[in-house]
Amino acid sequence: MDTGASSRTRGQPKHALSVGSCGLTSRRVTRWLEPLLLPTAGHNVWSTADVRRGSMNRVEPQPWWPESWRTSYEYDRVEVYGARDRPGLTNLYRHRMTAVLRMVQSVARPPARILDVAAGQGNLTLALAERGYNVTWNDIREDLVGYVQLKHDKGNVTYLPGDFFSVAVDAPFDVVVLAEVIEHVAHPDEMLCRAASLVRKGGHVVVTTPNGGYLRNALPRWSDCPDPSVYEAMQFKPNDDGHIFLLHPEEFPILSQQAGLEVEGIRLFNAPLTIGHMKTEPLLRVLPQFCVDGLELLTYHIPYLIRRRLCFSMAVLLKRT
Repeated sequence: MDTGASSRTRGQPKHALSVGSCGLTSRRVTRWLEPLLLPTAGHNVWSTADVRRGSMNRVEPQPWWPESWRTSYEYDRVEVYGARDRPGLTNLYRHRMTAVLRMVQSVARPPARILDVAAGQGNLTLALAERGYNVTWNDIREDLVGYVQLKHDKGNVTYLPGDFFSVAVDAPFDVVVLAEVIEHVAHPDEMLCRAASLVRKGGHVVVTTPNGGYLRNALPRWSDCPDPSVYEAMQFKPNDDGHIFLLHPEEFPILSQQAGLEVEGIRLFNAPLTIGHMKTEPLLRVLPQFCVDGLELLTYHIPYLIRRRLCFSMAVLLKRT
């Protein structure tokens, strides 16, 4: 997925905090996080059929579309329309949407004000708006506003294109959503501080990001890098190639503390079998969706230390203190 938080590099070099610098070992933090983990996805798994039956307008490519709209449509073809050639990716996006919607709904009722950062083609923005929230779409790519407007059919959406780090807002939000963007920045601590500054006291920040503890992850921890500024030239690149760090669950208490946030819950999800990471794409094309959803749900009940290595994705619920 593309990232559209900012187009600039960030400030002065900083030294990343380590877990040990706050008097905590990784093992102690893991034990502290265990009761915060959200082990189940509930019974109403959000399905691609639910998306297609929703009030979001389905669009088809037109000859006059700019290239950015065509690229966005290719993401939507998998994320929203459930293209059968990439069932693993469809499941990955669907599980992520489920996690975000459930976290937002657990802490804020409509018509709460939601800021969707680096919102791209606007699927999460529109899903929240359809559920009665007042949603502000934000992305550095102003040209995508028209594409999102084509799909918008129901609910209140405000468009606020621009640099997330400097864009002006008229009032704090109840929830700020950072979906699949924090792994694209050299200074995730600054991103969380900025998000905290945009949310009201007692409000929440919802973060989704690939799980750094996943068994196939080869990227470094943010807290192990003494000078993240060396990665500033790599920031804001799209898709997996733009990932700089993958944060680990035990890093979030440290990052959130310095931003004036506290961890309220973490969900690990997206088992490799259900998202095609173990050469299961051919199987996913023929398995009934309820079987795939059942496999995903079973994953949430295995011991945490195994789940931490097995699950590709992570959703974190943070509260402004």
